[in-house]
Amino acid sequence: MKKSIPILAGACAAALVPALVRADTTAYFIPQLLDAQYTFVDQHQDALRSPYAGPLSLLADGDTEQSHTFGAYFGMPLTAHLQFYFDMEMYKGEGVSGATGLGGLTNGDVIRSGTVNLGKRPYVARRFFRYVLPLGDATQTLDRAQDQLPGTQAVRHIEVKLGKMAVNDDFDKNRYANSTRTQFMNWSLWNDTAWDFAADTRGYSNGVMVAWADTGWTLRYGIYQMPREANGQTLEWPLARANGQNLELTVQPQPDGWALRLLAFRNTGRMGVYRDALAIAQANGTVPDIQADDRDGRHKTGYAINGELPLADNGDTGLFARYGWNDGATESFVFTEVDRAASVGAQISGAHWQRPQDRLGIAVVAEALSPEHRDYLAAGGSGFLLGDGRLNYAHEQIAEAYYAFQPIAHITLSPDLQYIRNPGYNRDRGPAKFLGLRVHVEM
Repeated sequence: MKKSIPILAGACAAALVPALVRADTTAYFIPQLLDAQYTFVDQHQDALRSPYAGPLSLLADGDTEQSHTFGAYFGMPLTAHLQFYFDMEMYKGEGVSGATGLGGLTNGDVIRSGTVNLGKRPYVARRFFRYVLPLGDATQTLDRAQDQLPGTQAVRHIEVKLGKMAVNDDFDKNRYANSTRTQFMNWSLWNDTAWDFAADTRGYSNGVMVAWADTGWTLRYGIYQMPREANGQTLEWPLARANGQNLELTVQPQPDGWALRLLAFRNTGRMGVYRDALAIAQANGTVPDIQADDRDGRHKTGYAINGELPLADNGDTGLFARYGWNDGATESFVFTEVDRAASVGAQISGAHWQRPQDRLGIAVVAEALSPEHRDYLAAGGSGFLLGDGRLNYAHEQIAEAYYAFQPIAHITLSPDLQYIRNPGYNRDRGPAKFLGLRVHVEM
């Protein structure tokens, strides 16, 4: 490791808010510390075959980098049905190869900080109101968790969230592949990378989400601000000019049973069109530049299918799979440069070797680009993550395995191994190998 861990998160979180109320009994207008975490990742990228490289290629000689994320998450009950949440986070460090050169980057904790010049100061991650209207008498118990006050909630209810939040807090969730800090680290495995959800550079946006939850199913709709430019921090306004809309149906007959999620999305924003950028470059004899073709009123549409299947150990052992597609006509704008994605994997409980708190995860991913997107890169164009200068196209293929080991309560150590063929969709480069160690501390 080139840098040492600067702080122990448990001590840090305890020092942050010593006077906050943490009792589970309801005390209106009293803030509660719901969660605090610190995650450290040390990741090494091996040298790879690289006959040529562009401005956004993986480094040919390899790289080793560390990242640190800190978070403190608060909630406050305002009435019996209205709550307010406020989250603070801080990020330090870098991703290997500047967090570029791949459709599926290898450290999700630097997804929003490795591609633009953001400060390393604490920032507000979430700031939103949550209102729940009961529709029946049956209730369920909610444990204390990040952005979840403890208590009871009606099984059948209408939920409204308004403010600054992360779109993937509510959409495309999966029991076995949903958190880069405790599960798979590759961002192709904690969300569907073909889903180009609205967000600023750090992964947050302002918007509203409305959900109707009933026994066995939930229907959600959300609309959020889009960034002004690809991977940008400034969000557009008004919503009528630029927005990201999501509609998702979740079918889950039993609370701890199998689940199937069907998601559709439509983005409207100031985006470029790959075919137009190529035509302009060919007419002028220049390298295509997708951002130079940005115009208001462009759209990107797509869908995602997401399933989880518990098998044993009270659901701690199970399978998951995702498939996603977007039209790929307009530029990849927010999440990553992926137009088609398919993944499958498994989580195995350590109960099978007398370590019930441990987890083993194994998964594979295949990602692809639309024909116009691959032609743009082959002509020497660059996006916000990809740009080898040219392209001998092939699907990007990713395999990841991690082992989450808990030596003591609240601390998890996770060795992580990733192997990627055709990095950046280029069969002329790679394969690339990544070895990482993650330390996660959570209250």
